[in-house]
Amino acid sequence: MKILVLIHEYPPVGGGGGKVAQDLSFGFARHGHQLHIITTTIDGVQEDVSNPSIKIDRVGTMRKSAYKAGFLDMALFNIASFFRGVRIIKQWKPDLIHAHFAVPAGAVAMCLSGIFRIPYVLTVHLGDVPGAVPSKTDEWFHWIYPFTHPIYKNASRVVAVSEFTKQLALKHYNVPIDVIHNGVDLLNLPKRLQPPSDLDPVQLIFAGRFTDQKNPEHLIEALSRMKALNWKCNMLGDGPLFEKTKAMISSKNMDEKFNLVGWVTPEEVLEAFCDNDLLVLPSSSEGLSVVGVQALSMGLVMVLSNAGGNPELVWRGENGDLFEVGDIDELTRLLSLYISDRNELTHAKTKSLEYAQFFSLDMIVDKYEQIFLICTKK
Repeated sequence: MKILVLIHEYPPVGGGGGKVAQDLSFGFARHGHQLHIITTTIDGVQEDVSNPSIKIDRVGTMRKSAYKAGFLDMALFNIASFFRGVRIIKQWKPDLIHAHFAVPAGAVAMCLSGIFRIPYVLTVHLGDVPGAVPSKTDEWFHWIYPFTHPIYKNASRVVAVSEFTKQLALKHYNVPIDVIHNGVDLLNLPKRLQPPSDLDPVQLIFAGRFTDQKNPEHLIEALSRMKALNWKCNMLGDGPLFEKTKAMISSKNMDEKFNLVGWVTPEEVLEAFCDNDLLVLPSSSEGLSVVGVQALSMGLVMVLSNAGGNPELVWRGENGDLFEVGDIDELTRLLSLYISDRNELTHAKTKSLEYAQFFSLDMIVDKYEQIFLICTKK
């Protein structure tokens, strides 16, 4: 099958949604499909052209930051990707269009589908659903919400990455929605250099954008209450709260306890998980966290807020636990438990590896293939 993929951010540009699209593309290629991806470029992008079944076509916008896309950036992506898509469809004749994010890529998919009579499947990731991330998207949806209904209605199928994302979307759009979780390629994971229980001190990791949505300051506050315990925290990512987070660490005299790495590639995140014990995500909203699925597959303990799709990654009391968003007392208690009890830590790691089998990339690709085949036979 020939699949035209539309997404406004694809590694090394963007965050979790782009990594999902990349993993799926590799999975589809492994299953014998051909893919042509239209996405955004920024200065310094280096392509990996090692897979002959995947062609990446980057269009220019005004985007300057790898981790942040503005409204104008996405509007320009819509214009540029539409015209690029017209050219590609005429020459390559894809069987199906797969759009990641209803806004902006879904609008382009709808227009191209209407012109060329090619079915499109829409995958929504949470940030493109009204009300999901109020601080980030509510102002946008105030203007564009009326125009998003046809994007959902005209899609051959709509897929949500978590049950939470589906239920939130159903409050706004009266269409059937399937749930297919984000997956991870269990066959090509980096290998841990040490047994799960040999890291000393206990290594905690936070990976994501330094924004209000991700709540990095809540993690700093919780760890400041247990400075005497044997731990080290590695924080991966960048964003508007990076300097504020760094200053907060210094103000609490914990510089030696933290390692702030800055922006890293998805591959570097996976490598970092090899040398860590426990993932902490204090987020106020999540679809289905890509780093969460990756950490699960690497056997990390999961201490996550109960936001969005996070509960779908945790067997409570088995491979980790959940805490209420903003409940720093409970976050402190859970971190103290796993830092202080090596047996509990090792048990939870083993359970994460067991649970990760439900997120196998090949299994996820199989589910998408079933939908794609139905759509192309209509």
